[in-house]
Amino acid sequence: MTASEDASARRARGAAQLRQQSVWCRELGSELYATLLEAAAADCEAGGPAAEVIAGHEDMWIGDALPIRVLGAVHRLVLEGRAPELARYYASAGGDFAPGDDPWPALRAVLAAHRDELRERLLRPVQTNEVARSASLLGGFATIARETGLPLRLFEVGASAGLNLRFDRFRYESPGFAWGDPASPVRLGPVFEGAAPSLLEHIRVSERSGCDAAPIDPTSEAGRLTLRSFVWPDQRARRARLDAALEIAARVPAAVERADACEWVARRVAPAEGVATVVYHSIVMPYLGREGLRRFAEIVRAAGARATREAPLAWLCLEASPREDGGFDHCVFLTLWPGGERRVLAQSTPHGPPVRWLAP
Repeated sequence: MTASEDASARRARGAAQLRQQSVWCRELGSELYATLLEAAAADCEAGGPAAEVIAGHEDMWIGDALPIRVLGAVHRLVLEGRAPELARYYASAGGDFAPGDDPWPALRAVLAAHRDELRERLLRPVQTNEVARSASLLGGFATIARETGLPLRLFEVGASAGLNLRFDRFRYESPGFAWGDPASPVRLGPVFEGAAPSLLEHIRVSERSGCDAAPIDPTSEAGRLTLRSFVWPDQRARRARLDAALEIAARVPAAVERADACEWVARRVAPAEGVATVVYHSIVMPYLGREGLRRFAEIVRAAGARATREAPLAWLCLEASPREDGGFDHCVFLTLWPGGERRVLAQSTPHGPPVRWLAP
């Protein structure tokens, strides 16, 4: 293969990642990002600014979300007021995107003008601290609390800014169902598609801890900007939920430690008498890789093997589950020790509701 052929093949692989993310963005309700990524993929194949920005990263593992790293870095420029032409299409910056609009020329100009800065930001992980995922996990927390009768001791892996460590301070609503503080600024709903799980009136939380490879301080301006940059700009409801959760984070403490997931769980997570220890995560496993996922499961199961009825341990997660047709469902799984039976509690989107409760 000649150097020219090799470069063309690399650009094609990069374009494939952009194009696949375009499909996912459209399915998840961001027509703006779907449109931008379609155009960026064609530009990448042609060797334009999109190809220059992602050069050397075309083979980044899909779980590292290369397209979202690019768009998050660009969104940060928009929020900082440094890309005014593109901001015209970003609702997060007061703009608007309508069918028939062509935001690609504005994005192309940003990619060309800020190439080096954007390339540097590609080295930083995606930080999507999606608050609505708490709605997917709520039934799991309730199941643990009901079956153990104990307060929950929370350990969140991949916690980002730790916003979901405050899940019990949010309000959840569906027709005929409501749970949580009626005065909470975070209101999630309609949560359940069909029947809702049985919830206790209160779920007691005794401790909140988390870890992340690159944790964010939600009380700092820089941290809030980073979190907002990864919220898709035309998804106003997600932005509003984030801002409301930041308000709660300012008054409800939750420590998030910079640490490797496997090392942190091995060091910190162990059964303790009088509480239900809960290790949990949402859309984190792809970032660990196959070997990391295997090690993580071994560590959690070893901790679970030490659990007793007085000191139970739970593993709760919202993660992708492959289907026979090659696609994915996003399911809520719960394993509770003693016992250690893995249960599928619910299905939802990767961003949260609607949640279809499956367990009795």
